[in-house]
Amino acid sequence: MSDLDTVFDDVLPSDHRSGVVAVVGRPNVGKSTLINRILGQKIAIVSPKPQTTRRQQLGIYTEAKAQILFMDTPGLHTPHHKLGEYMVGVAEEALKDGDVILWVLDISVEPTKEDRQIAELVNKSRGNTPVVLALNKVDLVDAKKREAHLDLYGELVDQDAAILVSAVNGDGVTELVDYLRESMPLGPRYYPVDQVSEVNMRFIAAEVIREKIILNTEQEIPYSVAVEVEEYKERSDTMTYISATIYIERDSQKGILIGKGGEMIKRIGSEARTELADMLGTQVYIELRVKVLKNWRMDEDLMRRLGYRLPKKED
Repeated sequence: MSDLDTVFDDVLPSDHRSGVVAVVGRPNVGKSTLINRILGQKIAIVSPKPQTTRRQQLGIYTEAKAQILFMDTPGLHTPHHKLGEYMVGVAEEALKDGDVILWVLDISVEPTKEDRQIAELVNKSRGNTPVVLALNKVDLVDAKKREAHLDLYGELVDQDAAILVSAVNGDGVTELVDYLRESMPLGPRYYPVDQVSEVNMRFIAAEVIREKIILNTEQEIPYSVAVEVEEYKERSDTMTYISATIYIERDSQKGILIGKGGEMIKRIGSEARTELADMLGTQVYIELRVKVLKNWRMDEDLMRRLGYRLPKKED
């Protein structure tokens, strides 16, 4: 969406707008896909499996008269372990920081129990913050169901706008961005015009590897995996070296992840290498190891070691 070929002046116009959009929703409604679509490139990993996004990630959309900071958050759900508590805490904190709350919903189905729980949280936390509904997956539903579901979602929360979109094919996305731009307060440009995320390539490399694991494995493996990039080196202008450890929770998962004759781990490495090479414009060499870190999702110390810090609980 963002046209960075535009000539940007050093002096911002007097009506320049900037602000934060807190993007929330239940798992697997397309939050990350929508943000990637708006930015015109991939910054957040996506998969058909819920709870793919684990941490808050900033997507930076810049145009001549506005800069919108999209906070992509983990899907709000009922947590079953410490990692789940961390993910929900991150999303809840984002509600307090946004100039606008963008609630992404799946218009192809009726509201779920989780949607109603989110509605309660939004109503409790919003204060005077505007709420915009992005009713995603409009391409998957006929007009009759769309109107019926739209009425049901409209009853969940007082909203300032409800916009039908398809993150996959782009329907309605320009209208959504136009509305969000006009909802931003007047303000400066916080990031350079060519920056689309606040995370570094080390983090992105770990997320790309995790995405390939999610897409290639089944059952409990995707949810019990953490990836730690231990070495990231630009060895030359044409070669980037990445060494990473994949942590799982049980010995039985290690054999599944490695695969017969190492076939699975080779496939994961190959797919990650191809995507990262496209991002970096260099050849990429990836070295992967698999280690067991028993029940790390239930252990706050192990979670902190892997970069997941639980929010402090208020008294």
